[in-house]
Amino acid sequence: MDQAVNSAALAAPSANLSLWGLFLEADVVVKLVMLILLLASVWVWAIIIEKVISLRRVNREATEFEDSFWSGGSLDDLYEREGADPTNPIAAVFGAAMSEWKRTVRIAGIDIGTTAVKERVDRAMNVTIMREMDRLERYMIFLASVGSTAPFVGLFGTVWGIMHSFSAIAAMHNTDLAVVAPGIAEALFATAIGLVAAIPSVLAYNKLSNDLARFAARLEGFGAEFSAILSRQSEERK
Repeated sequence: MDQAVNSAALAAPSANLSLWGLFLEADVVVKLVMLILLLASVWVWAIIIEKVISLRRVNREATEFEDSFWSGGSLDDLYEREGADPTNPIAAVFGAAMSEWKRTVRIAGIDIGTTAVKERVDRAMNVTIMREMDRLERYMIFLASVGSTAPFVGLFGTVWGIMHSFSAIAAMHNTDLAVVAPGIAEALFATAIGLVAAIPSVLAYNKLSNDLARFAARLEGFGAEFSAILSRQSEERK
């Protein structure tokens, strides 16, 4: 009975070849594949928008913080103002280094110019950089996964839809193009949706990965400069 109904739908001369019509007339498995890909595409664009906004914000805040840092003001005042309760990654790196430095200074009898002290400060900054970058890179793996798997998920829907269409066509013993075209179009629509999800994912992943790597290098560069400043201050205190 199901085959007869599907065969009749395939043979209908007024088959709806609009995008909505292709979705409605597709097999239930193909519909499920399309819905998964559409949801993935929506999530991909949400991640892309969130990452673009976040990277612009943290770069702007980093520039503002570096302007304050290099303005010649007191590092203690800057720490109390921004480092003690940081709201952006570069302030968090500065705060972690200053916090470790202040704890070391308070220890009586310790030589703050020793290599061990410098290593603790550097370690505190490195741990903070990794933590902040992990937060910024959240959901990037989803972009990579969608970019690599969405075409194959769409292809699965296409293969399933073509198999289903051919089964219905075989039951009719009719291979006329008007009979074949609607079913094939429904199946190929799944591949199209897979590409719609995959292409932005791949492009965004490459662009965002590059931007994140540049920001990580910016944090590491700031950490190296600040470590050098603390080393000079240690030498001056001897």
